[in-house]
Amino acid sequence: MSPEFVLETRGLTKEFRGFTAVDSVDLRVQQGHIHALIGPNGAGKTTVFNLLTKFLPPSRGEILYQGKAITGLQPNEIARLGLVRSFQISAVFGHMSVLENVRVALQSKLGNSFRFWQSERTLERLDQRARQMLDEVGLLGFADTLAIELPYGRKRALELATTLALEPTVLLLDEPTQGMGAEDVEMVIGLVRRAAAGRTVLMVEHNLGVVSQLCDRITVLARGAILAEGDYASVSANPQVREAYLGSEAAVLEEAHP
Repeated sequence: MSPEFVLETRGLTKEFRGFTAVDSVDLRVQQGHIHALIGPNGAGKTTVFNLLTKFLPPSRGEILYQGKAITGLQPNEIARLGLVRSFQISAVFGHMSVLENVRVALQSKLGNSFRFWQSERTLERLDQRARQMLDEVGLLGFADTLAIELPYGRKRALELATTLALEPTVLLLDEPTQGMGAEDVEMVIGLVRRAAAGRTVLMVEHNLGVVSQLCDRITVLARGAILAEGDYASVSANPQVREAYLGSEAAVLEEAHP
């Protein structure tokens, strides 16, 4: 594998009782890029994410990270290597403060336990770093707010902060703008740009306007297989891609990149 590719799959396949959800996918993610997986509903995008992070075992194929095979590793081992995922649905501790959520994520770097039993004084040692991370995602002013009280867009920002606390080398984002209004979408675009500094981002995203603004390279999936790859201009002009999206979604391809 060329050292420029931080993450690679070879013939990655997932079958469910005769149905092929992911079909011989050869994915190559370049170091330092923001790389998008796009495609119509049911194309296999989230299944690929589940395979990469070992929430699903592949039926066949190989996954390589920084040139080493990781196909047989467990999800926690994948995360410790620096391949860290955020989920499509915001996952935070609603009845803990925003600061406490980030502090718990920082604790996971200390070992295998969240160490809820430790004294408040010991945990407060992590507060300075937690506040720095909240400042990076625009949440410092919400440090003492219960996570459940945050607006949806701010909850996604908190989730990103807790994900970054795990110090990822490759950050996998599953639908980071799902369900957001235009104002929150613009906020998240800025957050992803900042998160991408010094690391690689692989994202599944339905909002093609977001993809056109953020991504260096795009892989289009259809029926579990790679349909096209390239920058946004090339994939949006591809007749097969346009056919796969059809109707209103094809129009969005034009609007996102006139």
